[in-house]
Amino acid sequence: MRVSNVTVRKRLAIALAAGIIIFFIIDIRLGIVQFLRGDELTSLAEDLWSRNIPFEPKRGEILDRNGVELATNISAPTVYVIPRQIENPGEAAEQLASILNMDKQKAYELLTKKTMSVRIPEGRKISHEKAKKIKALGLKGVYIAEDSKRHYPFGSYLSHVLGFAGSDNQGLMGIELTYDKELSGEKGYVKFYSDAKGKRLENMADDYKAPVDGNDVKLTIDSKIQTIVERELDNAEATYNPDGIIAIAMDPNSGEILAMSSRPSFDPANFQKVPPEVYNRNLPVWSSYEPGSTFKIITLAAALEEGKVNLDKDTFFDPGHVEVAGATLRCWKRGGHGSQTYLEVVENSCNPGFVQLGERLGKDKLFQYIKDFGFGAKTGIDLAGEGTGIMFNMDRVGPVEQATTAFGQGVSVTPIQQVTAVSAAVNGGILYTPYIAKELIDSTTGEVVMEKKPKAKRRVISEETSKEVRRALESVVAKGSGAGAFVESYRVGGKTGTAQKAENGRYLENNHIVSFIGFAPADKPEVVIYVAVDNPKGTVQFGGVVAAPIVGKIMEDSLHALDVKPRKNQIEKERKWNDPVMIEVPNVVGMTKNELQTQLLDLKLDIAGQGNYVIKQAPEAGVKIKEGSTIRIYLGENTE
Repeated sequence: MRVSNVTVRKRLAIALAAGIIIFFIIDIRLGIVQFLRGDELTSLAEDLWSRNIPFEPKRGEILDRNGVELATNISAPTVYVIPRQIENPGEAAEQLASILNMDKQKAYELLTKKTMSVRIPEGRKISHEKAKKIKALGLKGVYIAEDSKRHYPFGSYLSHVLGFAGSDNQGLMGIELTYDKELSGEKGYVKFYSDAKGKRLENMADDYKAPVDGNDVKLTIDSKIQTIVERELDNAEATYNPDGIIAIAMDPNSGEILAMSSRPSFDPANFQKVPPEVYNRNLPVWSSYEPGSTFKIITLAAALEEGKVNLDKDTFFDPGHVEVAGATLRCWKRGGHGSQTYLEVVENSCNPGFVQLGERLGKDKLFQYIKDFGFGAKTGIDLAGEGTGIMFNMDRVGPVEQATTAFGQGVSVTPIQQVTAVSAAVNGGILYTPYIAKELIDSTTGEVVMEKKPKAKRRVISEETSKEVRRALESVVAKGSGAGAFVESYRVGGKTGTAQKAENGRYLENNHIVSFIGFAPADKPEVVIYVAVDNPKGTVQFGGVVAAPIVGKIMEDSLHALDVKPRKNQIEKERKWNDPVMIEVPNVVGMTKNELQTQLLDLKLDIAGQGNYVIKQAPEAGVKIKEGSTIRIYLGENTE
């Protein structure tokens, strides 16, 4: 059958139109691929061809408040291989195994693995000497990537606070974990291109993306005070062989932690060598136990604030015990203290006297102040693992529970809660949130990218009440149970604590946590120091015997480190027969050299300078020092 011309033309037109449409679609598709998705597809292709050698960022450093490096990094290269580029796997495996001290067969298996790239486990964070030997082999497909490992220059120093980082430089404990995101930074790389067989494409240049180093974290820790604390805890550990020790130093006016340590300790670089319960528990924020008599500070502050006691005018007779709802609660002193003012009740740490204060306050008021001072809740310190302590359920608080709580028995608190609460009691009445990270600093520019400020939670007591608390606690150190913490020429206040440890609902015999919390100067506190010793051996287990002298030593050196000037209006210490003879330094400025010899018979002289007159002296006049001590004299010409 013959097809008409019209039909032919129609078919040709349809075919032409279809062709044009198909060409148009192809053209559009090519345009999309070329112009719209060109970069994307090129990038995908390059990814198929590319091989990355990672460059780890430098983990941010951890510094003390003065810039002292507490956690830093040391370079430690890592070995990577591209299996398809290895020309002689057997020979390469033998050479690498020899340098990396690894099994030859294992090395061969890694070098022939059917993957794009392999990181050699034994080649992670190796020495520069080994890296240099591997480079000298000139093996194709073997690469040395820049890497680093965490370094703690002071060993176990501040270990529970710093924590540690893992093999991949990830924070696992302490500050390293809490601020891991800020410390980590971003990885960089060197990217090169290869064909399907893994052979390097010489006509394509390598790409390099520099790693972004992590931020540095500056702590509130003062390494001068931390060093003093570490020294004294080492001495106490050697002397008493305790089950544990805890120490915290804090600025009471801001909540900044100046020092924190505990025993047993560990080296963060070798944390695997100690049991997990050692490095997992930062005792100053984690542990919870009966506080003992240090808790009496809270009862005292509450009673003073509510006008329930006058320390000088009110009196109390202590027969050595008190009966409460059929229970006999005893004073630590057999036979009691007899008739006392309430200032002497505080000085003597008299349990029955504090039971009386608790009764004057009443259950609701006493426990409200305990709550207001922060007990029973986390303080909010920026360290993981903080405990909350254990308070009585108010429905279960009877007369006996109220009485024992008033002198620190039957409740459980954490060390950081005690330090925070006592700081509020002596700083003028403000409860602060404690914190240990002060700033985040850009490690490249040095710019401060985050700065933490003191955070006041609430006022707990008045300025006037806080002043009375300070006066009473200063008297405890000068005349009472805290005499071991007395520091000549500095006004120190504080309170002892001796608490029995409980196990399976029963108190243990001759097993106590003894503690002391002190502050100075008593007129304007700049530091609060708490030390608790768990079950000290070979000694009488009293806070005044064991813990107070430790705090006294830490306090004296810390006040010098903080450049706190001596106070001349110190409460006179009640001297014991074995106390050293103390002499008040006279004012010798303006005297001649001849006059000096007649004025300082009981002191030694260290004379510096030229001239006939004394122009300066150290210590200054009015400071008390031990008989036979040396004072420094500076000579010059009289300018009058």
